[in-house]
Amino acid sequence: MDASARKTFNDNFTTEKYQHLLESLNKGLKNPIAFRVAETPVFLTDDFRDKLLAAGEDIIKVILQPDFKQLTERAIPEKWNVANENDHPHFIALDFGVCKDQHGQIVPKLIELQGFPSLYGFQVHLGDSYRNTFDISDDWSIYFNHLDKEGYINLLRETIIGSNHPNEVVLMDVNAPEQKTAVDFYLTQHYLGIPVVSLSDLIEQNGKLFYESRGSFKPIKRIYNRLIFDEIEGDPDIFNKVVDIRKSFDVEWITHPNWFYRISKFTMPFLTSEFVPKTIFLNKLQTIPDGLENYVLKPLFSFAGQGVIIDVTKEDIDNIKDPGNWILQEKVNYEPVLQAPDDGVKIEIRLLYLWPDGDSKPTLAINLARLSRGKMIGVRYNKDFDWVGGTIAFMRK
Repeated sequence: MDASARKTFNDNFTTEKYQHLLESLNKGLKNPIAFRVAETPVFLTDDFRDKLLAAGEDIIKVILQPDFKQLTERAIPEKWNVANENDHPHFIALDFGVCKDQHGQIVPKLIELQGFPSLYGFQVHLGDSYRNTFDISDDWSIYFNHLDKEGYINLLRETIIGSNHPNEVVLMDVNAPEQKTAVDFYLTQHYLGIPVVSLSDLIEQNGKLFYESRGSFKPIKRIYNRLIFDEIEGDPDIFNKVVDIRKSFDVEWITHPNWFYRISKFTMPFLTSEFVPKTIFLNKLQTIPDGLENYVLKPLFSFAGQGVIIDVTKEDIDNIKDPGNWILQEKVNYEPVLQAPDDGVKIEIRLLYLWPDGDSKPTLAINLARLSRGKMIGVRYNKDFDWVGGTIAFMRK
């Protein structure tokens, strides 16, 4: 991390400025932000930024392989397989831990990946708020590929709306206003002018989907999908109450729900890169490796860290009844490289790609970062700490 920028930031940090940051972030929002925002952004060195770029390219090359769909067909649970899958994901998110390699160098290591949108709207607002509150110079940017705010929002609009009218494109989640990420939904609405709807708002007529606005039905041509099926799996009767979105409708998915499964933990065994930990499907494991303390055991079809076994034993492996649905992954040890006033803090950086229709490959556009002092990245491991939570990385232009 950039030591000079870190020292300047820490020397000028005050709790009053942090409170001002939170106030500016929440100003004008329907509801206060429902997750913790960290006291500081991350400042990357050019060297580490370049390593992130190289790591991302290694992974994108695999996703671009002609046989990628064939490789990942088993990733999609049969009951969540949605009709009319399109040719490519419109969003790709790659999560990297900031680690130290065997040579003592600070390097990114892939933690997880998603063919699913993240906080593409909120991160713009967050970057602006950090810059304005802490007087971060224009020499620093949160964007990649020479994008600025205007260019980024134009690319986001091209990806989500395309040639459609904004009121023909809806951002949809289960209960959209109640989601922790609702702030991102409404900022996206602000930037792009698209309505935010819940799953229960969808109306089906003759193979087409509509939503109600001011007493009339509006046709939906595209769904900017923020729904994860894991959130509704606990209600087996859900599609007796709302439209069964797995069926074939005259609508485009941005991005199609199947990509959430194709680009996921399932993809990791197919990746070969110095920035990717060794990963194998458990049913392909011929011998249990020595040093199991250096591995984690992950179920393929659970999310947000659920079911992960961190301290793996031979008995854990032997007790897995469906080894084809698990991966054994080399453990990634985060290095606490961000210097808070009292101690080091661990960092995870998410590269966020946009892939509008018509482009030959995705464009790395913006980023998201998370800070942690706990055993793992995540809210429940960091409840009692400061200088943790959601943030963003700045890079020199």
